[in-house]
Amino acid sequence: MRLILLGAPGAGKGTQAERISEKYNIPTVSTGNLLRAAVAAGTELGMKAKSYMDSGSLVPDELVVSLLAERIAEDDCKNGFILDGFPRSVRQAEVLEEMGVTVDKVLSLEVTDENIIARLAGRRACLKCGATYHIESKPPVKEGVCDKCGAELIIRDDDKVETIQKRLETFHSQTEPLKDFYGKKGILRLAYDQFTPDANTAEVFKQLQ
Repeated sequence: MRLILLGAPGAGKGTQAERISEKYNIPTVSTGNLLRAAVAAGTELGMKAKSYMDSGSLVPDELVVSLLAERIAEDDCKNGFILDGFPRSVRQAEVLEEMGVTVDKVLSLEVTDENIIARLAGRRACLKCGATYHIESKPPVKEGVCDKCGAELIIRDDDKVETIQKRLETFHSQTEPLKDFYGKKGILRLAYDQFTPDANTAEVFKQLQ
């Protein structure tokens, strides 16, 4: 199965990608990881990407897709792969097609903005030991204090409501149009939020059948 996983930040793509990967024995391919690995390895494409990254510019879509094409030509992708975090726009989807990267299904994790905000804004982290909590699903014994080391718990910048709202706005304007793009091709599947990771996994597998 060659799959693209769509969903807003906080929709649970990482968790579900892991479970799909395990069930279907296919790797998750992250463009961020590919870029970092190519730069670290000093490959030709990696050096090209590094020149853009060093100057603070976005790496061109064609270069990212070239890296993707190289990665999915490897043996462990013969049975398929999961693309997580790419494409992020209709233009990137068009570049994927232009460069011959085809997919069988596109799965969108459908979670309301209200639930995304509740999920992310409720997270708390310990600066000292790195332990993570959630005020509803995994609260610390004592409010605001880490169970493991007793240090103060904080809200990370990424989990502040105004940051989440900005990320959601970007998702709706840039990435959500992909649903229409792939819907017209007849390969879009929607997995609606079932409110727990396990129930969401059951819904995901139902949609992938």
